[in-house]
Amino acid sequence: MQAKLLLDDGTLFTGESFGAEGRQVGEVVFNTGITGYQEVLSDPSYCGQIVTMTYPLIGNYGITRDDFEAVRPFVHGFVVRRHEEVPSNWRAQYSLGTLLKEYGIVGISGIDTRMLTRKIRSAGTMKGIIAAGDVSVEELRAQMNATHEIHDQVSRVSTRSVYNSPGNQERVVLVDFGSKSGILRDLTRRGCDVVVVPHDTTAEQILRLRPDGVLLSNGPGDPKDVPQAVETIRKLLGVLPVFGICLGHQLFALACGADTAKLKFGHRGGNHPVKDLASGRCYITSQNHGYTVQEQSLAGTGLIVTHINNNDGTIEGLRHENHPAFSVQYHPEASPGPYDSSYLFDEFLTMVREFKAGLPKIPRQTEMQLEARGV
Repeated sequence: MQAKLLLDDGTLFTGESFGAEGRQVGEVVFNTGITGYQEVLSDPSYCGQIVTMTYPLIGNYGITRDDFEAVRPFVHGFVVRRHEEVPSNWRAQYSLGTLLKEYGIVGISGIDTRMLTRKIRSAGTMKGIIAAGDVSVEELRAQMNATHEIHDQVSRVSTRSVYNSPGNQERVVLVDFGSKSGILRDLTRRGCDVVVVPHDTTAEQILRLRPDGVLLSNGPGDPKDVPQAVETIRKLLGVLPVFGICLGHQLFALACGADTAKLKFGHRGGNHPVKDLASGRCYITSQNHGYTVQEQSLAGTGLIVTHINNNDGTIEGLRHENHPAFSVQYHPEASPGPYDSSYLFDEFLTMVREFKAGLPKIPRQTEMQLEARGV
């Protein structure tokens, strides 16, 4: 079956369909990972996006249940140069095409993904529509123009209820803005008692759980689309240790008074170099984000830049000079080959233990405020 990908600037790509039938509108982006297509598809941070893989052979090793980063994919389309229908991998349980059909995701193969990537790098990410079947360009254009940009991605991917992954060490509240399962794995591997809460959980509700620290997860979309989270983080700063990852990093910055802006084409892939300004060391990191914290907005916020992107100089890490709180723009739970950045979870837990040793878990003033509110 034929498939089409129409970009907002009028560029049309025609290829072969694999996956589900139908049409989907989304933001067209690219990922530079050589492996990890299953992790990309199941990363909630891609909610609403049509993902292009720059590596030409996709589907080689199939799909394995244990490699999912969420219970289901949230992408709005998948674009590859060549789709391998028959996987060769002893772990494979089914094919990439089967996964796309199961979750209603349209896939297109046989197009020039290098040309598409160069166009996105030149013009920036743009709206697009992907369709399987015999459909006219006029129909696609009309549907794309009639589809509004979505702003509720976080509410679509966040957990609806509180749940617990028990452990015998520190209790960490993981605020789920679209969290990858790797974050939960890294915390539980260290013995943490993890309580996962929805994205709109208030500071008072979090404090009621009596945590030792709070981790702000990754997630999709514009951080300014979740203002209630910014207010929650602002109330938690100085009361509990805070660690932010990706979207959590951006929300942490907004809570401190900094600003964010959209990148031209974002950072997506498993090979992005990040420099630690304290040590001078370069880490190879996994990234997936379309927004960045603006450095010129940091004045007066109490935030210090700890890491930068070696490709474009954008901010990749922040630390608060007065509160036990820090964040990174990249994904320390991901392992695109090396495990370079997993030490950040250890740093977070060290910060939690030092905070516990030096201060009450919840200051008495906060306890009195909670009692006055009936919490």
